[in-house]
Formats: sequence, structure tokens, C-alpha cells
Amino acid sequence: MDHAINRRGMLGLLGGAMMAGSFADAAAGHARAPLQTPIGASALPPAWQAAEAVPLWQGRVAPGGTFHPVARAADLAATFVTDVAVPELRVFRPQHGNGRALLVIPGGAYTFVSVRNEGVDVAARFTALGYTVFVLVYRLPGEGWTPRADVPLADAQRAMRQIRALAGAHGFDPAQVAAIGFSAGGHLAASLLTGYDEALFAPGDAIDRLDARPACGVLVYPVIAMEPPYTHALSCSRLLGDHPDAALIARRSPARHVGVQTPPVMLAHSFDDPAVPWQNSTLFIEAMQAAHRPVEAHFFEEGGHGFGTGPANAPAGQWTNLAASWLDRQLG
Repeated sequence: MDHAINRRGMLGLLGGAMMAGSFADAAAGHARAPLQTPIGASALPPAWQAAEAVPLWQGRVAPGGTFHPVARAADLAATFVTDVAVPELRVFRPQHGNGRALLVIPGGAYTFVSVRNEGVDVAARFTALGYTVFVLVYRLPGEGWTPRADVPLADAQRAMRQIRALAGAHGFDPAQVAAIGFSAGGHLAASLLTGYDEALFAPGDAIDRLDARPACGVLVYPVIAMEPPYTHALSCSRLLGDHPDAALIARRSPARHVGVQTPPVMLAHSFDDPAVPWQNSTLFIEAMQAAHRPVEAHFFEEGGHGFGTGPANAPAGQWTNLAASWLDRQLG
């Protein structure tokens, strides 16, 4: 099965249903499985199963309410992880390190975490270049956590701090850590780039006092808008709830929070993206330019949504080469 195509179809189905009114309508007619796919289940890619798992909150209860599992569509691909009771980082090590690390944040409309095309595949591409890659499995806001709009960002902040705490053991410079995010994971990465110092919970250990600011960031077909006409309706509803007020929308609209300390950013998007309009990227570009912050962008005629590392023989598949060169300039 082509999981990139399957993911595009799933997001299109779910996003369209949310515009019509409910996720339940999108799932109508599908059998429901009472058990969710646990992280590390045998159906996940071997590279994922073999990767070291680092729990984010290490022996303490993660801040943000109580986990409640939700029903999972029986036909949802196993690589679309749900039921994230214990958020974690999966570690992918290079054969020959370059002294740098990446925090990779997969997408999934804040409804699942797409760990294959936006996790394992990305890790394979960048470990080949010498990066130590940490793929984040973050908590999903619809699984009982409160306040729901803060929990993913709390995990992303903690992930950056955890990565820096592991720098010595893994042989990279803690100052040379970038973030890459896809789709809703792009929204989370953009939120981290603009809200790395947002106080979401009381520090509980020494790691919580480390810097959560990425050195730079790459946003791939990111969700940026949290209101019409450009938002992805399902991502917005899952993160903010069905009836968010103006203050909450503004708080979780990362383009509104770009400032003089926002790290350099590169964006990649396709003009034919049917799920997340390309104008999401231009919103962030305009905010970066207004703040006089370094920004680079690459738009492709074709590619759709959810292409991950992309086919090597198609224009959208060149974004990893463009990002590698851009990262060299930022981190070199």
C-alpha cells in the first residue's frame, strides 16, 4: 500500500467531514476496533521497532490531564499511531555523525501521528547525511488531555530539551539541533519555533530548564492558519475544540507570534495540495519577512499532500536536498 497516498486520502476524507460538521460522519460505515495500535506494535516498520525509545517525561506524569483512549477506525493504517498515553522520542543514529541533530515532528491532523512517511523515511534520509534524528510521538489533543491546545507544544518543548540533554551521549552539539515538521506536525514545529519559551507547565527536573529553542526549522506543507479560509478544519478542531474563542485561535496561530528571536525557517509546499492550502506557508513567510527574520521557501507545481520525503524523480521529492543545503548554511 502507498501510505503517502493513503494518508492524503484519509486527511481529505476527515477534513471534508469536519467542514461538513463532524469526524463521526467521516467514520460512518467503518467498523470500529476496540483496541488501539500501541507504539512499537509488530505492524510498524522494522526500523521503527529497532529504534531506541526515549520516554519524554521519564518517570513522572506528563502535565496535562488524564489520557482517555478513543475509538480507532479499523482501516486506519498501523503506521498512523494513536493512543499516545506515553509520548516518546524514537532515536535514529547515523553511521558517521556530523555533530548535528534533528527533531522530526510527523503530521496527522492532530488525530494520529504518521510515523512512516514523515518519520522513518525522513530519518533514513537525514541519518545518511550524518544527522542524529529524533522522531517525536506527541500526545494527541483529542485523547483526554487538558488544556488540549497546550499539550502537543508541551511535548515539543520537552522533546527539544530532552534532545539537548542527550547530546553528549550521542555525540552532537546541543546548539546544532533543528526541527522539521509536516502538516499538523508543521503547525507544531511552527508553534515551537515561535513559542519555545511559552510557560505551559512548572519545571519538574533539570531537563525542563534547558533551552527549547531550535537552531532553525523546516516546515513541510505546514498547517499555519487556525481559521478560514486556509485552515485545515480537522487539525484546527482537534487542537482547539469545536468552538474556540478568538483569543485561543490567536494564541495557536504561529504566524502571529513570529518575532525578532524566531529562528530561521525554510518552507516547502505544493500548489496542488488538496488538504492544506499553500497559502498556509505564505502566511508564515510574510510574518517572517515583516519581522526581518531569515526565511526561504520552495513551492512545487505538483506533489499534493503527505508526500513525506517525496518521489526522487518528482519536483516535490527534491525538498530534502534543498533542506540539506539550507541546513548546512544555517548550522555550518
